[in-house]
Amino acid sequence: MSKLTKDCIREMILDAKATKGMTWEQIGAKLGRSATGAAGICYGYGKVEAAEADTMISLFGLPAEAKRLLMEAPHRVPLQPWPPTDPFVYRFYEAVMLYSPAWKDVSHELFGDGIISAIDCFFDVEKVIDEEGVARAKFTFQGKWLKYTKF
Repeated sequence: MSKLTKDCIREMILDAKATKGMTWEQIGAKLGRSATGAAGICYGYGKVEAAEADTMISLFGLPAEAKRLLMEAPHRVPLQPWPPTDPFVYRFYEAVMLYSPAWKDVSHELFGDGIISAIDCFFDVEKVIDEEGVARAKFTFQGKWLKYTKF
């Protein structure tokens, strides 16, 4: 008998999602989260409360022993190598590397010296159609602004 791990649970979830033809939007609605929030916890980047774990066990046909692992604080490590090699993920990396000095400068003008929290934040993805009828991806990253303190 093999030991159940968070990696195993992620694979079971992704397999069940594909087999059942579910979307992240549908999964998020069942869990009371956004599509990206649901995807994040299914990939193992967040812990869930007991009721959410029960919903996930039922929704994805997970074994009962998955509940404990779903409720544990995650060990947040990238699934991608560094730098990323997947073209989609790499484009985000490229955008950050190219534009982040400008983003930082504008942010400091608006908020003062500080950083964006990667803990108290959320993400969203939308499909929008521009004026020429071209589908575009709109990404929102909204993080709490943390001011540096004097010490």
